[in-house]
Amino acid sequence: MTTITLGQNGPTVAPLCIGTWAWGDKLFWNYGKDYNSEQLKEAFIAALETGVTFFDTAEVYGLGMSEEFLGQFMQQTSQPVQIATKYGPAPWRFTSQSVADALTASLKRLRVERVALYQVHWPFAFFMSQQTLMNALADEVQRGRIATVGVSNYSAEQMREAHDILARRGVPLAANQVRYSLLTRQIETNGIFAAARELGVTILAYSPLAQGLLTGKYATDSAETPNGARKIDPRFSKQGLEKIAPVISLLRTIGEKRDRTPAQVALNWLIVQGNTIPIAGAKTAQQVQQNAGALNWQLTDDDIAQLDEVTRPWLH
Repeated sequence: MTTITLGQNGPTVAPLCIGTWAWGDKLFWNYGKDYNSEQLKEAFIAALETGVTFFDTAEVYGLGMSEEFLGQFMQQTSQPVQIATKYGPAPWRFTSQSVADALTASLKRLRVERVALYQVHWPFAFFMSQQTLMNALADEVQRGRIATVGVSNYSAEQMREAHDILARRGVPLAANQVRYSLLTRQIETNGIFAAARELGVTILAYSPLAQGLLTGKYATDSAETPNGARKIDPRFSKQGLEKIAPVISLLRTIGEKRDRTPAQVALNWLIVQGNTIPIAGAKTAQQVQQNAGALNWQLTDDDIAQLDEVTRPWLH
């Protein structure tokens, strides 16, 4: 499997990342009702078996349970696993010590001494300046508790500011985690993608299947009905699904030529952009194996041009 370097000189990781927002999360994902820790463990093992050893979590996912599950599962393997986790800026966190304390708590739950990537979960830091925040993260790189620094949901301008503050400390900004898929292509037109290329920042693409829209399982004539948050999302309404029908149709056509699913084609499209790692959420071994089917093959230039054309309405 080809690997990708995080940022300019960070750790090398798989070109696909497993998202663990749902691990232990009862609020959005019905953890404990629809799936349990046994299925999560099977998902973890399946990922390692397919060669995907890069996992994305956050202190807020499942209120710490996501990190705890990863910590438990990693104890049971000798295979090296790379973890990206996140620090949540909150109003009561306004000193560099609060960054150090949050990292200490995450490392304890993960049962590791160091993570591959530590990201700032959102750009507004309330009473803490970006100077204080980025310098606190640079301190942790020097302490050896994080290999690389990342941000999440930062605009091109915010990314440049973070990059410049870190650069003064000799620390590169490695990643910006943003929403990116065939149905959310705004980073290509709002300057984020171009700035990331210029600064040597890797794009981590969350929601790469647009909450499941790109799997093709939701359609106007399908028996699959949206549940949870999808029920109120206009993209899952009859009109919304009609709008994306040409995209799904093309994904199916391209996939059929290669014995791949629409989801695997949509994930591969992100990988072939270069400098981009899709974060595909998974709660079961089957979902992991499905996502891993996006690896070890490549869309042709013609496929890419057709997908580019049919998804132009989603550039803005």
